[in-house]
Amino acid sequence: MNIFKRIFKIGQAEAHSTVDKLEDPIKMTEQGIRDMKADLEKSLKALAEVKSLAIRARDDAESNKNKAKDYENKAMLLLKRAQSGDMEMAEADRLATEALVKKEECLQQTSRANAQQNKFEENVAALNANIKTIRGNISKWENELKTLKARVKVSSATKTLNKQLAQIDSSSTVSMLEKMKDKVAREEAIAESYGEIAQESRSVDEEIDKALAGAGHDRAVEDLGALKKKLGIIKKDDEETEGK
Repeated sequence: MNIFKRIFKIGQAEAHSTVDKLEDPIKMTEQGIRDMKADLEKSLKALAEVKSLAIRARDDAESNKNKAKDYENKAMLLLKRAQSGDMEMAEADRLATEALVKKEECLQQTSRANAQQNKFEENVAALNANIKTIRGNISKWENELKTLKARVKVSSATKTLNKQLAQIDSSSTVSMLEKMKDKVAREEAIAESYGEIAQESRSVDEEIDKALAGAGHDRAVEDLGALKKKLGIIKKDDEETEGK
């Protein structure tokens, strides 16, 4: 039997866990506030109705009180008329008695109306206390909702930021950085090799130009000697010297 209880408890716990995951605290709070506002509306409607009943009971009590006093005055007038001889005493007694019965009925109705009024006023007080509590709860939960929404925004932003920071050290990011470093190193090596090739090309050209420049100078010297000889500027001694 215990095994079945344990299985049931496990299933119940899993069900509650699933419900907790599905339920959104903000939506639940908003729904709770809507429910409380609906209760407040009902309480206000009930308060208005009970207040109207209390007002009617008060008016009924006042009306019956005035009627009782009026019946008493009528009974006194009937007795006075009989006393003055305007009507027979027996008839006056009968009518005065009826008036006093009516007076008593009005007083009883006044008493009942007063009792109803007191009861309704107690209900009004209870409803006012209930309405005050509901309004306080609505104000409290609305403030809680604002705080909850702010906390959700902060936690979401913090989660996103931390996630981004965590991804900086992830293997994919490190691998990407390593690839970029390798690419830059390759580009730098290629640039350096082109520079060396260019330098080598310039060195060969300079050697060639130097060699050609020397040959041209010798030829120019020979041309100069031939020109001087043609002009008779070079003497015989110079020729012998040049020959040596």
